[in-house]
Amino acid sequence: MVSPRNTVLPPPSAEPALELVRKYNVPGPRYTSYPTAPQFSADVDRAALRAEIARDNADPARPLSLYFHLPFCESLCWYCGCNTVITRRRSSAGEYVGLLRRELAITQPLLNTARPVTQLHFGGGTPTFLPPEEIDRLGQAIHEVFTFAPDAEISVEIDPRRLTKEHVEAYRRLGCNRASLGVQDTNPQVQLAIHRWQPLAQTAQAITWLREAGYQSVSVDLIYGLPVQTPESFAKTLDEVIALTPDRLAVFSYAHVPWIKPAQKIFDDRQQLPTTEAKLEMLTTAARALTAAGYVHVGMDHFARPDDELARAHDDGTLYRNFQGYTTRAGASLYGFGMSSISQTDGSFRQNFKDLEEYAAAIERNELPLERGFLLSEEDKRRRSLVMDVMCRQRVDYATLSRRTGIDVARAFAPEIASLADLEADGLLQRDETGFEITPLGELFRRIIAMRFDAYLDRGPRKFSRTV
Repeated sequence: MVSPRNTVLPPPSAEPALELVRKYNVPGPRYTSYPTAPQFSADVDRAALRAEIARDNADPARPLSLYFHLPFCESLCWYCGCNTVITRRRSSAGEYVGLLRRELAITQPLLNTARPVTQLHFGGGTPTFLPPEEIDRLGQAIHEVFTFAPDAEISVEIDPRRLTKEHVEAYRRLGCNRASLGVQDTNPQVQLAIHRWQPLAQTAQAITWLREAGYQSVSVDLIYGLPVQTPESFAKTLDEVIALTPDRLAVFSYAHVPWIKPAQKIFDDRQQLPTTEAKLEMLTTAARALTAAGYVHVGMDHFARPDDELARAHDDGTLYRNFQGYTTRAGASLYGFGMSSISQTDGSFRQNFKDLEEYAAAIERNELPLERGFLLSEEDKRRRSLVMDVMCRQRVDYATLSRRTGIDVARAFAPEIASLADLEADGLLQRDETGFEITPLGELFRRIIAMRFDAYLDRGPRKFSRTV
């Protein structure tokens, strides 16, 4: 098996890497879930969803993962694909916290609140849009409902441009021990092109405050493929961010989806986006710079220090993937709160209204703010196990997967396994009778490999970002 600590992507100029990127750089899911979100439907059986929630809460020992979507931003970053509300009206924060508290009250009777919370994440938008007093008010409501495990991971997404020391301290009072900082790129020209001015000193100050407040882990998010980026400018961004010594980094490919996010059309109009060749060079430069700096390539677009629990989970085979990306908290049910948030049990997905007014109206009616959902079949669950193995592990072992799913995987998925022949011929994986292993070159194409096992790709909307 390829050692996860020695996985290195091919050099950016290498052939056939570039030709393979041209061949396989097609739209495809990121597989933070299976089935993926486009399959969710407003016509889902809501009684069956409630029954699934009841089944999920029958075991008081099963852990919980919580997500709170805090959607407000003061200004729009033109690259952004998140569900946001752009406003400078500060009273919006208090009104929204009031809605979250009411959603907690509506949801609480459906939950077994004796279950231990092992993970809590505040995403955005900009969670630090909330003033410190509203952060305290939300934290009080959460702790009144839920019981937290002693080693719970409690994390918050931070925009250094809107951060004060008081925000850092308020989220620490709530229990936050991890933070992820949106940086994207440190080059001033790139920042101006994406409508996100963020001097490096602001990012450094945020990290200093977080360290001083006792946060155990600080992560930085970068994006490659942004307008006016070059491989040379992105290499400098990497050097400047590595010098800040974050514990983790996420290096995402820019998702160009102007049919979903119209603000991104400005990049098409200006013809500013890097070429496929330039994007590949940025990605491979990032992988090499970060591994040279001592980070472990955890999976697809995540890197972590060798002693970080994310790296350890990758090494021991317990890494998992959900709507927050890679995580160490496998087996926990996810319950989301706030507009557009997604909840996940073993047998279901459900998503809240994406529109703030619709979300608020449902809360005012004392209803779960459910817009759409999905009920998984046994076949969906089996395929989910296989897809998650592709996304989280170097090797898919048929015997191990068969024990987990209760079927003969090699026989049940024989057509899909046979379809991997071209990927094997192109050097993306190696097969034998016991399973298949993803090669260092194949790291670029995990999503392509997972797509071979996706039964829904030809059944519904396929408007995804490109895979590389």
